[in-house]
Amino acid sequence: MSIAFGLAYLLTGSLALGGLAAIIEPIINVGLLPWHEKAWHAIRRRHAASRLGFAALAGEKLSQTALHMGVAFGVMYWATGSMAFGGLLAVVEPICNVIVLPFHDRLWEKVRFRLENRGAARLAAL
Repeated sequence: MSIAFGLAYLLTGSLALGGLAAIIEPIINVGLLPWHEKAWHAIRRRHAASRLGFAALAGEKLSQTALHMGVAFGVMYWATGSMAFGGLLAVVEPICNVIVLPFHDRLWEKVRFRLENRGAARLAAL
């Protein structure tokens, strides 16, 4: 959400549009994702025994990316009326997510490790 907010704010200079992108876009994605998964589950089940199983999985991931990009484009286009802003956000936001996510995950692993060690130290002290 913070990446969507930051990019929308950088593109438009508006906190309101940045907030809109950070709130509306994930809500729409969460609403659409179960339908997407249900459709692709049926496709994968149909082709599980064949060589098309891997292709179906790849197709699912590609269509999920396209869904996410389409929603990002639609929200920004609706909010700004600019196809340029919508397109830019639709392309740049997923790229930023891919770049930032490993750092985010690593940070949370360190936090979790410290909390687990702190809890183990307290138990050992008892």
